Amino acid sequence: MIWLTWRQLRGSAATMATLLVVLAAVLALTGPDLATRYSAGIAACTQDGSCDRFYNRFFGAYETPFLAVNLAVLLLPALVGTFWGAPLITRELEAGTHLLVWNQSITRGRWLAVKLGLTGLAAMAAACLCGLAVSWWSGPLDESASEGLALMAPLVFGARGIAPIGYAAFAFVLGVTVGMLVRRTLPAMALTLAVFAAIQLAMPLLVRAHLMPPVTGTFQLGHANVENLGIAREGGGPVRILLKSAVPGHAGAWVMSSTMADPSGRTISDDDGGAAVQISTTSGPCSPSGAVGGDGCIAEINRLGYRQQATYQPLERFWPFQWIETGIYALLTLGLAWFCFWWIRRRLS
Repeated sequence: MIWLTWRQLRGSAATMATLLVVLAAVLALTGPDLATRYSAGIAACTQDGSCDRFYNRFFGAYETPFLAVNLAVLLLPALVGTFWGAPLITRELEAGTHLLVWNQSITRGRWLAVKLGLTGLAAMAAACLCGLAVSWWSGPLDESASEGLALMAPLVFGARGIAPIGYAAFAFVLGVTVGMLVRRTLPAMALTLAVFAAIQLAMPLLVRAHLMPPVTGTFQLGHANVENLGIAREGGGPVRILLKSAVPGHAGAWVMSSTMADPSGRTISDDDGGAAVQISTTSGPCSPSGAVGGDGCIAEINRLGYRQQATYQPLERFWPFQWIETGIYALLTLGLAWFCFWWIRRRLS
């Protein structure tokens, strides 16, 4: 059975290995230069206090390849489920070879166990290697990423740590399960891809934020959480503040909500995250002439009692979230595997 499984897997495994080698070669060639540029930039900006500007420039220069390699890690489990999992049973059923294999000395359960075990381990190994290579290459960019692409951000979280291994295992067994139920290769592949994509979207949107109770806090305004300070040139109108998706003192946090509150604690933010602060703009720190740089105006707004109210998951929860989410996918994988064994013995003929 091991020999037979390897014979059927080796073509797709060779294709996957080739893609991983190409990716690893590209990352290996560009990674050292990326790390050198980052180290040199940090050494220079530390002396003159311009590291915020350096982070913006550095990450902006590599944002496109950063997104591309993250997308590669996220797509790999989907490809495994679609091209490895879904055809595993359907090609036997469509070719009729299951009638021969399942009537030999090898039982259906043993046949399926070897198929799931060998191919599933190969899928998990591929996801692990891909994730490790991308994490190594992206290290400097993870340190300088903008708030929306930090480690805890939904787009990046799934491409780091051990989560890709759990995704690959689940996607593979999901494909096998769908193939058993549908019994046709192309519909099974399409349905596997659709179901896996839906689950991957539902996890960060509906589940991940509640794996641990989020933290809620109130923060003074400053450069860390103020994106833009709008003051009319003529003066006389309110000051409009646009908040960042960040909280002071918690760099890399996943901010789920960020609103402005007035001195009484009432939320004054509008739908686009901005807030109109009623403060004199005809004279004083928030006048067009006195608000050069905005620091004085922000200090005055803080003095009046305006604050940011934020709900977030701190960066310190990255690894607890990784283990919890991977555990959820492991349980789903085991549940689907049990269903496959039950179905192939009782219902599949």
